Parts: sequence; C-alpha cells; structure tokens
Amino acid sequence: MEGLRLDGRVAVVTGGAGAIGAAIGADLAALGARVVLADVDLPGASKAAAGLPDARALRVDLAVPESVSAFAAAVGEVHVLVHNAGVSIVRPFTESDPADWELMWRVNLRGPMLLTRLLLPGMTAGGWGRLVFVSSDGARAGSGGEGAYAATKAGLFGLAKTLAREAARANVTSNVVCPGPTDTPMLRRVAEAEPGLVDKIARGIPLRRLGSPADVAGLVAYLCTERAAYITGQILSVSGGVTMH
Repeated sequence: MEGLRLDGRVAVVTGGAGAIGAAIGADLAALGARVVLADVDLPGASKAAAGLPDARALRVDLAVPESVSAFAAAVGEVHVLVHNAGVSIVRPFTESDPADWELMWRVNLRGPMLLTRLLLPGMTAGGWGRLVFVSSDGARAGSGGEGAYAATKAGLFGLAKTLAREAARANVTSNVVCPGPTDTPMLRRVAEAEPGLVDKIARGIPLRRLGSPADVAGLVAYLCTERAAYITGQILSVSGGVTMH
C-alpha cells in the first residue's frame, strides 16, 4: 500500500523507555523512520533503541525546561514528534499532594508544550510534519484516583486541536491518541496492591481483554504516515470499547 512508509523521516518518541513508547518506536522504525527514543531513563531508552535499525536514544527530562531545550538542540531536524511520556500518581483527589500535581503538570503538559514550540517551526518550514499526543481515556471519561493526571492529560486536547488549526497549511497534522486499560508494567505494579484487579478490568471491557502496547502503537504509527494526511485535530481512543465517542 502506498503512503505507509516513513523513509527519510526523523521520528522522536518521548517516554521511549516505557512499554508503549518502545512499541511506538518499533513500529515507526519498521516503516523506515530514523527513530529517536527520548526518556529521562537513558539506559532503558538505549536498550529499546538497540534492537531497532537506525535508532538512537537521547536523555530528556521534560520537567526541566533547560533539559528540553538541550534535547531539541541535540536532536536536530524532526518530522514526527510523538508525545508519549507521562507521569501518573494515583490517589483520591482530596488526598492528593499539590506537589504531585506540579510534577504531573510539568511532565504531562508543560513539557510537550515546550518541546513542540521548539520543534514545530522546523516542520512548518519543511512543509510536512506529524504531531501525536498520547493522552488517556481517563482524561476523556474520568478515572478514579487520577484527577490531577486526567486534568494534565486533558490539557493536551486543547493544545493538539489548536496546533491542528495553526499548522494545517504547512501540511502538519496534530492528533491525540487515548489508550484505555493497557497491559504495561506500570499497570501491573498498581495491580499488585489489589489481587484480581487485572481480571476485573478485563471483564469490564467489551473486547474482554486489556489493550497491548502494540494496539496503541499501531494507531500512532498510522497517524504518522501520508495515508493519514487528512486526519487532524482528532481525539481517538484505543480502549477495546470501554469508551465510545
């Protein structure tokens, strides 16, 4: 099929050391992109990049503006930017710590804003680009214990839609992907405190299983291709039918 290759494109994936970020990087590399896996966990990102053709890892701490600026200078020209990194601290809202809100705001929302501001001009100047923001179905529908997380991830909706309007004439698209319950090490760690939680979650999903990192990566990769050139400003869920909008 024509238009599904990314040969010659440079693709940055933040949170590249995580399960979903690594899966996104692998799919983009399989389409021919030169992938940069960015993460505060450089050893983890390096390990993920080692198995991919023409891929590298770079450290970035999205909570620190100077780190974001240094990363943008080091990475050079970028055609695809996937904002996958995120921090989630689960706690009932009235028991949550405003210091945790600050961290989630810095990483989940301000970091993507800063990095996009630095890299988007290169896309518009080149007349082609792809922005994909990985949010959460919890931001669309609410999720117990994730008030601050959902709020910061929901902020990506407004950012992505605004950028979709501002950058459209330069052939730069901007979309949001919202994973639902996904089988990752992070979820498994949370589930350790509540035996049977994973099975309980799966029973509530119409497709009767958790999502996999590959399920999310497949949609992200498609949105980065030329076949998705007419899709912009959209919020798309990968949730097994938990949310239907």
